[in-house]
Amino acid sequence: MGKGVRTAVIGGVFAVMVGGAGYGVYTIVSAVNGDGGSGSSAAGTKKSGPPDEGEVEETTRSFFAAWEKGEASRAASYTNNAQEAGALLTAYGDDARIGEVGITPGRATGATVPFTVKATVSFDGKSEALSYKSELTVVRGQTTGRALVDWEPSVVHPDLKEGDTLVTRESAQPPIEAVDRDGTVLTKEKYPSLGPILDTLRQKYGEKAGGTPGVELAVRHAGDTTDGPAADTPLLTLAEGEPGRLRTTLSATAQAAAEKAVRQYAESSVVAVKPSTGEVLAVANHRDDGFNAAFQGRVAPGSTMKIITAAMLIDNGVTSMNGPAPCPPTATWQSQTFKNLTGMEPNEGASLANSFLRSCNTAFIKLVDEEPLTDASLTQEAQERFGLGRDDWKTGIVSFDGSVPAVAGPDRAANAIGQGQVQMNPLNMASVTATAITGAFRQPYLVSPDLDGRQTARAKGLPAGTAAQLKQMMRLTATQGTAQEAMSGLGGDIGAKTGSAEVDGNATSDSWFTGFRNDVAAAAMAQQGGHGGDAAGPIVAAVLRAAG
Repeated sequence: MGKGVRTAVIGGVFAVMVGGAGYGVYTIVSAVNGDGGSGSSAAGTKKSGPPDEGEVEETTRSFFAAWEKGEASRAASYTNNAQEAGALLTAYGDDARIGEVGITPGRATGATVPFTVKATVSFDGKSEALSYKSELTVVRGQTTGRALVDWEPSVVHPDLKEGDTLVTRESAQPPIEAVDRDGTVLTKEKYPSLGPILDTLRQKYGEKAGGTPGVELAVRHAGDTTDGPAADTPLLTLAEGEPGRLRTTLSATAQAAAEKAVRQYAESSVVAVKPSTGEVLAVANHRDDGFNAAFQGRVAPGSTMKIITAAMLIDNGVTSMNGPAPCPPTATWQSQTFKNLTGMEPNEGASLANSFLRSCNTAFIKLVDEEPLTDASLTQEAQERFGLGRDDWKTGIVSFDGSVPAVAGPDRAANAIGQGQVQMNPLNMASVTATAITGAFRQPYLVSPDLDGRQTARAKGLPAGTAAQLKQMMRLTATQGTAQEAMSGLGGDIGAKTGSAEVDGNATSDSWFTGFRNDVAAAAMAQQGGHGGDAAGPIVAAVLRAAG
């Protein structure tokens, strides 16, 4: 924390004031201030219903006037959570060093008022102009009947969420100049998906990269991550620091292709890795919330999970690529009936390769009951062979390394086809493909472990014969099976597996796809994207085309 800076805590100790209690606090503050405020009424004449146009205008004007003057308590008295509003508005002037505030309201839409803030940020003799847009909504106080600003941290600044605050100080970490594997500079302007990732890399490696800190206005986020305190989000630079150079494993070419590909599909994510080393070549997300779902997502992977299930079947001697894996119309497991995708022809004489390339659910459901398999067999395969689900990946940034819990009942069968309690993300499934085609588990990483001496995860990988069969079945899927359309036109040694995961409450399944081309493996997911080849498939193919 920079010199002389105090951090305002929003939430936590003040959480008891949220909701109805906040209105009581408002009444006390209002009485102390002697300010009836907008929509005040005598006892027995409390107003009800939505605020009218006049009340919206009066409340907004009073709130803005107090904010502009730096009167934090008075401004907070026009909100329905005076405690939290007062703390954050106080920090706005004290910790964020924001002054000379001018607020221009826009045209109201009902009770919602957009506005523009223009101000000056000053610190240690340095000043910079600040301008941004936000909005507020006026509501009826449940206790007082007054027209009040419905308090959200985003009223103060649109990038603030619950528990966040604004600070201006010497940056906690020096800036970094992140570069790809070949020295190409990576910026959030050119590669938008990397914005949160670059902030995290700066937080973790800024000092090690050798730069010197500057002065900036930033959002200080509440809480910690598994890798330490959440990274600040810089908003305005008052004095440039000297950036340190941080080399990543990314490929600018692959990253550019990934960014372009995910923009075509809502709520989509993709990761590409180099199977021979574990290096991450690309990571991209197309999301409104800024969440790195590619590395941190926890959702069912659908039939891409059949790569691990097939490995389990082969490793335990249940069947082989050319061995039997009948594909009936339905399969019942402990009173739960499983079906295949609409239109799939049953094939009682199918081999494992045939059921894999067509993604036959019932074939895998029937086989998971065979000796010597147990409730723990799929979990053991995932952990011991593929390095998943042990919470020990150290990629260089926060990541989730999958979960395949040992379960009995219907979920044992559902897990085998990537439903049930299995949780994965594109990073995990790209790694699964990398392990499947090389036989070796190499934990993915974004920054070399040599930089900070961290120990990457280990697993024993697959027998050579199992890996050879998995790779061939994925080749067949890409050239003759469900991945054929998405992978068409790609040269070299290619393979893939499709998946669609049903999510309760969603009419359309999540689209999953993982594939390889030469020494590149990639996986993608698009929430409610449909079948694997519909959305995730084109994303993976685009990345493989650029990087493979």
